Amino acid sequence: MSYAEFVGRSTEPVPAQDEVNLPMIRHWVEAMGDANPVYLDETAARATGRAGVIAPPTMLQAWTMRGYAASTGRPTPNALSELWDALAKSGGPPGSEGVAAGGGYTSVVATDCEQEYLRELVPGDRLTLTETVESISDEKHTALGTGHFVTTVRTYTDQRGETVGVQRWRTLRFKPGTGRASEQKREQALRPRPAVNRDNAFWFDAARVHRLVIQRCTSCGELRHPPAPCCPSCRSFAWDTVESTGRGVVHSFVVNHHPRTPGFEYPHVVVLVELAEGVRLVANVAGAQPDEVRIGQAVELDWLDADPELTLPVFTPVKES
Repeated sequence: MSYAEFVGRSTEPVPAQDEVNLPMIRHWVEAMGDANPVYLDETAARATGRAGVIAPPTMLQAWTMRGYAASTGRPTPNALSELWDALAKSGGPPGSEGVAAGGGYTSVVATDCEQEYLRELVPGDRLTLTETVESISDEKHTALGTGHFVTTVRTYTDQRGETVGVQRWRTLRFKPGTGRASEQKREQALRPRPAVNRDNAFWFDAARVHRLVIQRCTSCGELRHPPAPCCPSCRSFAWDTVESTGRGVVHSFVVNHHPRTPGFEYPHVVVLVELAEGVRLVANVAGAQPDEVRIGQAVELDWLDADPELTLPVFTPVKES
């Protein structure tokens, strides 16, 4: 079997379970913290020249997601499922000696996604998705493992059959345990460097001296994080900072097991902490095992001096008295 035979093959059209609707839009914008009024306010939307509210463009993929119940059942075989099965069963290029013995490309990580929006979606639209295999790379040797980059194009059409959006989706299907980085190198590696620029340098400068600061708009007084050049509420560019008390609660968390990135210890607990000041901060938990972390848990600030050039805030659970 040659993987090239899958290129150009498409799935059967997959209709959305629900039409574009206001409740799902509301859940989305609340989760994303997107305060643009054209998504929920008819008056505000009409003031922009629209006929009414619209769906956030970035929800394009969400409308055709199958949901949890559908994902637990056995999928109907199609061009993509057959390709994934072929990659999972093959440990090397098709026809090679070690295919069966070598295992397969059983692990997956998303590498990038591009979306093109051809028109705004409105309540009542019902989408259909068709996905086509665009390309499959030759075997590549990456830090995660040897594998193939698979690019598919997802085409979204409305109830009239008109294309409303296109998504190009690329994943790496790789063979676990074949990455370039050895465990020894991972232990010695430094944490990845944050992207420091003139808009957030003040925050990292404060962290180096163990101060957790929050950006504050000096025009309307609203606090914001992560740092940004402009206030999202009043659009002012004037700001200063206030120092956080370092107290908060776990708003959400995730435990990352794989793929492993050099410079971190695993399992890796990432928490979204809601600070007492009202803003939320992504950080790590120290002094607790993954099964000891829970939503709503009170936490307090500590500091991780990762290396001479990088200091980051971490949080420890508040001991119950």
